[in-house]
Amino acid sequence: MNIKEKVKNLPLSPGVYLMKDSQGHIIYVGKAKSLKKRVQSYFQNLKAHPQKIKKLVANLNDFDYILTDTEFEAFMLECKLIKEIKPIFNRKMKSPKSYTYIVIKMEKGHQILEVTDKFIENDTNQYFGPFINKYTAERAIQGLKEAFKISCSNPFMKNGPCLNYSLGLCIGMCLGGQALDHYDNIINKIIDLLSGTDFSILEELNQSMINASEQYDFEAASKYRNMLDAINAIIYKEQVIEFTEEDKNLVVRESLTESTFKLFFIKGNKVLFSGKYHLGSTNELELLSSIKEKILTYFNTTSSTTKVSKEDLDEAQIIYSYIKSENCSFKIIPENGIESKKTALIDEALYELIFHYK
Repeated sequence: MNIKEKVKNLPLSPGVYLMKDSQGHIIYVGKAKSLKKRVQSYFQNLKAHPQKIKKLVANLNDFDYILTDTEFEAFMLECKLIKEIKPIFNRKMKSPKSYTYIVIKMEKGHQILEVTDKFIENDTNQYFGPFINKYTAERAIQGLKEAFKISCSNPFMKNGPCLNYSLGLCIGMCLGGQALDHYDNIINKIIDLLSGTDFSILEELNQSMINASEQYDFEAASKYRNMLDAINAIIYKEQVIEFTEEDKNLVVRESLTESTFKLFFIKGNKVLFSGKYHLGSTNELELLSSIKEKILTYFNTTSSTTKVSKEDLDEAQIIYSYIKSENCSFKIIPENGIESKKTALIDEALYELIFHYK
């Protein structure tokens, strides 16, 4: 069977496809909500494809595929296989991942806001991240510095005000006094923003964008919009990390048919268990008892995650996006319910999730 005939026979279900060259080496791993539609797209309107897709198709000799019940599983499996196999075209078709952190550090009594590639354990600095896209992090921080005029080129007050002060890009913290106090307040508000405790900076930038637009200064309005996009992107990453590091015991349900559903037990950035269930195959009490027994087994024997590393970030983002989507519902199983085996707490959460599904 030639490759195009093989594509025609693909199912419309979710899964992962592994593209191979003439030597049988896996050169690309991809995921799809519909395997047939996705793989077919590589062979349709080939002239309109980017050059990197054309090169992939030119090197393609065969492919395998792995079916999954849900798109979420396809995402997680793709991530796992790419890390294990490291296919050449996955590296070529994606920007190299440069993991980046935003750091607040003290230098000579002053708080300095920077972007760095290095995370140093147990130092006195405050870190946010990791972020996959270094450019976005740099754009967000530079935008904040420009918007609040804290782009000082002489923060240690040597030889008078800095050049940026004369250009209107620095509020004058290089002169000390009240300007330095104002600078510290701005930095503290940025810390609160990155920590997720105060979003007033976003409101200020949004209002500045509206004002610029009303004054027909569309260049400035566009600049503020780009700032907001970059800042929101890094805040989202911080929300991913914060949620993952809370290490909650999640039981996630996704319907497959009217009577069939899939359950996932998730803790941190790990899927501990997945199972398919059919309503009506057993009575409610037996079904709940079976699931509850697995909950006590899987969550009770799992150690807690303390920190999301750059190696964990991909899975953390996939899980966070999934549970925030409309594809599933989830319940948090209280830790005290598992540790003390107070099954009434588990029963209540499970019953609502299984039988009162949205």
